[in-house]
Amino acid sequence: MSKIQTALPRPDLFRFTMPLTAALAAIFGFVGGNMVAQPWLGAVIGAAIGCAIAWVAETNLDKRTAVRWGTIAVLALAGLIFGNLGTAVSGALIGAVLSWAAYWLANSDYRSAVPIYYTAGQTLWHNTFKFICGLIFFFLVAPLIPVMWLSFNAEDFFTFTPEMLNFQAEGYSLKHYRDFLGTDEWMVPLKNSLIIAPIATVISVSLGTLAAIGLSQSHVPGRRAIMAILISPMIVPLIISATGMFFFYAPLGNWLETNLGLSQSFVGFVKVILAHAVLGIPFVIITVTATLVGFDRSLTRAAASMGADPVRTFFQVQMPLILPGVISGGLFAFITSFDEVVVVLFVGSAQQQTLPWQMFTGLREQISPTILAAATILVVVSIMLLTTVELLRRRSERLRGLSPA
Repeated sequence: MSKIQTALPRPDLFRFTMPLTAALAAIFGFVGGNMVAQPWLGAVIGAAIGCAIAWVAETNLDKRTAVRWGTIAVLALAGLIFGNLGTAVSGALIGAVLSWAAYWLANSDYRSAVPIYYTAGQTLWHNTFKFICGLIFFFLVAPLIPVMWLSFNAEDFFTFTPEMLNFQAEGYSLKHYRDFLGTDEWMVPLKNSLIIAPIATVISVSLGTLAAIGLSQSHVPGRRAIMAILISPMIVPLIISATGMFFFYAPLGNWLETNLGLSQSFVGFVKVILAHAVLGIPFVIITVTATLVGFDRSLTRAAASMGADPVRTFFQVQMPLILPGVISGGLFAFITSFDEVVVVLFVGSAQQQTLPWQMFTGLREQISPTILAAATILVVVSIMLLTTVELLRRRSERLRGLSPA
């Protein structure tokens, strides 16, 4: 505990810590009681448990770890006795949250992130704002949890079985992942996606980087209008962009087939790749432009004064410094192409069926949990790519001196 926290008086147990902990526990109790048609009884029992946890935390401030683990164990055991293994897991999670909240309030940890001169109202707003942000994050992420959970269902339907809810081994299986990885129905669309997305990303990165560098020059006439046009695919509704691309690429495809003798399948891939590149260019322009904001122009002038031509200056001086922004834009462009389905439906054909297209078709024609396995794999890949983007953003800030090393 810091010196500032030590100097702060601890809040009153009966007027602050206990009522707030009881209120939080009552919410959990209300939700749990609603499952057995006794919501208000559950709220009362939850409030009583919250008061007990607050009192134990207040009287054992120096034994936080032991009390927290004890609370988790007691509530998990109660869930196992009065329910099943799933109830025990829920009890353990509730115990972890309630014990943390009790100590957070009893030790005045809620003031640790605010200046000591903050009033009670300012402190309340600070913590309320953090709570709202956490709640928004939860509502954004929560829908993914049942999708990923159901992908391990041993049955062929979209519902939680009693075995799954009780965490019994026979309720879980990798059969849907085997179906996904072992059949041409899913492997061919995955292969198409892995062909289209990387090529579209390379085109997006090449054109978007050059456009961002050009538009970053102050002497370019009408650069704001040009920028607005280039990033318009992000703003215009996708269905409108897809319709426009259909009327543009259909005659182009016919011309390529008639005059150059290219196969229909190859032309279809070309059209989809170019369409996805158009969707990815705005992401590259935005990320590279943001990186160029902190770029020192004197470095390029110094390279030119030493006799370096513009191409050598770009690759040896400018590119290493803006590389994190370029890679970040490329990752966003890759995710956009890999997850896109509307434009493919308009521009592509059956030979260019991508993984999102197969998932969309599967939801319309046959409800198979294999779709959930595919969705889980896409979520995991997206998380890995976004984590890479965040690491690159931090590296870019360190290179530009905006954050400590």
